[in-house]
Amino acid sequence: MARKTILILGGGVGGIVTANALRQRLGAEHRVMLVDKQGEYLFTPSLLWVMVGQRRPGQITKDLRRMVRPGVEVVQGAVQAIEPSSGRVRMDGQELAYDYLVVALGADLAPEALPGYSAAAHNFFAPDGAASLWQALTRFQGGRVVVLVSTLPYKCPAAPYEAAMLLDDALRRRDLRSRCGVEVFTPEVLPMPVAGPALGEAVVQMLTAREISFHAQRQVQHIDAEVKELVFADGQREPFDFLAAVPPHRPPAALHGSALTNQAGWALVDKHTLQTRFDNVYAVGDATTITLANGKPLPKAGTFAHAQAEVVAERIAADIQGESSAVEFDGTGYCWLETGGGSAGFTSGHFYAEPDPMVPLPRAGRPWHWGKVMFERYWLGDGLTRKAARLGMNLGASVFGVPARL
Repeated sequence: MARKTILILGGGVGGIVTANALRQRLGAEHRVMLVDKQGEYLFTPSLLWVMVGQRRPGQITKDLRRMVRPGVEVVQGAVQAIEPSSGRVRMDGQELAYDYLVVALGADLAPEALPGYSAAAHNFFAPDGAASLWQALTRFQGGRVVVLVSTLPYKCPAAPYEAAMLLDDALRRRDLRSRCGVEVFTPEVLPMPVAGPALGEAVVQMLTAREISFHAQRQVQHIDAEVKELVFADGQREPFDFLAAVPPHRPPAALHGSALTNQAGWALVDKHTLQTRFDNVYAVGDATTITLANGKPLPKAGTFAHAQAEVVAERIAADIQGESSAVEFDGTGYCWLETGGGSAGFTSGHFYAEPDPMVPLPRAGRPWHWGKVMFERYWLGDGLTRKAARLGMNLGASVFGVPARL
């Protein structure tokens, strides 16, 4: 069997799971290479806890080499271009050749795309921004607190609503809530609209119960940092005293002009196999675009990247071994929704269902918060910690009837 090189771009959930699954399935003669700009893994779900002082950035990051199985080669560097027709990737002035390519580059954050964002908003989607938000919150003495969704799409559809409820909880713990208003502005019709109106209304009810105002279909045009006002596309202006904002997202720069994308720049893939228009090139996670039966896009979330990565790894390994694989991504995913006070909601659903995704209303309570803590420990812990977290997650899955992929 000829030696093959599998090149995986991106050290997030999709890239790590693909690399580890391939290394487990393939013999040592085959190369599994994982390329990442930072060389460090960030557990992004915990940025919300950094935002309210419950974690520090250093507690939710880990050297990428400690995240992968022995035999996975980790290469640190920035990808400049992907050339699928020639089977090469340009990175930091050098070229890397591959037999199979997996694009798991995620979505880039582009705060500069919204005028006034960098001067006025706290970016809780990034470690530094989440940490600076907490520092500013400890000095805040009252006023109008706004959580803003700047543009669509964005990763982790629950994040802005979790942020609003966690900010509400933090202000209550400081006995400041009576001196503050907390509001959410979004261009969406409802929270997490792909999951259906019932789920969206349930999240609105969660917000309302905490006296958090929800403003739908409000597309921001720019932020007037000097006077602290949001300026919307319809010309209306809304003042704020404290602004936490989801930054604009854009496709990874390395995909630009690569022949792998749609007009918007996201990687086009088969919804079941994650294969691109090139037989030996796959893409998973936030860098992709997948249209559901109802015409809406599959949300950008780590749970989907994880499941997609397992499918891609099995299909590549089977092809290398001269076999065929019928395994497919079925559109199943799950989501936590932190509500503050040590409690969380949780739901799982089938997003490939027709005509609309089937996503039940979230179950809420303290066990779901600790489920997310276990999930964090699985990804970031070592040895016994990871084993205990896996056992806890799988036990919870059997008791509560939720999907387990650990």
